[in-house]
Amino acid sequence: MYRTAVLLSMRAVIVTLKVLLVIGALCFTVACTSGGGARSSATSQGGYPAPFKEWQIIDTATGQSVSLDLWTALLLQQDIIYLGEEHHNRFHIDAAMMVLQRLEAGGRTPALAMEMFGWDGQAALDQYLSGLDMNRQEFLEAVRWRQNWGGLFEDYEPLVRLAKEHHWTVDAMNPPKPLVRIVAKNGLVQAESDPMMAQWGMKDEVIVDDPIYRARILQQLQACHGKGGDNLYQTMLEASMVRDEGMAKTLVHRLKRIRSGTDTMAGPLVSYTGAGHIQYNLPVPKRVTRRLADQVRQVSVYMTSFDAGRIEELQDMVRDKVADYLWLTPVSERGLPRRCG
Repeated sequence: MYRTAVLLSMRAVIVTLKVLLVIGALCFTVACTSGGGARSSATSQGGYPAPFKEWQIIDTATGQSVSLDLWTALLLQQDIIYLGEEHHNRFHIDAAMMVLQRLEAGGRTPALAMEMFGWDGQAALDQYLSGLDMNRQEFLEAVRWRQNWGGLFEDYEPLVRLAKEHHWTVDAMNPPKPLVRIVAKNGLVQAESDPMMAQWGMKDEVIVDDPIYRARILQQLQACHGKGGDNLYQTMLEASMVRDEGMAKTLVHRLKRIRSGTDTMAGPLVSYTGAGHIQYNLPVPKRVTRRLADQVRQVSVYMTSFDAGRIEELQDMVRDKVADYLWLTPVSERGLPRRCG
């Protein structure tokens, strides 16, 4: 009996480790692999290579750069602005703060939503933003930062601090990590009967399996984790679908609250996630559009590091319309983002 118990315990540990690896791999894949398909040369109207440079904002519909002032005027007209980052790139935080500050300067009261916080930390996040006497460490513990995100809070603290100073709302976008793990471990069909799905309001949600999304994400999963089996890829895909659908649900809920209010200057809603969650407008933006029956003005901004060695890759991003806009920033202290495949 003792030997049986030990074997069962060891199997449980192995299963847990596999699930954690799946979640970690999923986060890396969705956040870090998006741009780039077949190679080609995107060119300007004159037939010459597009002149890329740091802090350039490129309209992927035209391939032309736009001025910050003209772009700000467009952003002020939106319901939702999707900012997709390379994780741990401080220049992308700076870019997001620039957008928020320009929206405020335009007379608006932006709302912020962040992937880095889970739904199970929303109450603590609200308390912290309201000015409740809570030190930094108490806040991180209450918001379950280590469990839901795990990276350095310092990377994202400037955004939270800015929102707190201006009394802006901040929505936790991510379904709780334990919920995502259930899907990654058991698959969506089995997970739907788990009490946690009902607890977090996802039991009756329509998790759309979009064929274009499926093809794109599976391609990235196979490029980054080529030794996985079909079942592993399927559960990773389904976990990704649940996360993106949950994020879309969060944004729609906030936008409806903004629309139902009396403040005509409230908004836009600024969504801040890894760039993989907005790539080609598929993961979150398309789900938001579906939930609002196309009644939404929104724009996606894919932020990425500029480096002279990435010209061809950047041209592909513009040609393939990785988002509505490509925003080129300096390379982070950690270097260029990892790519696979």
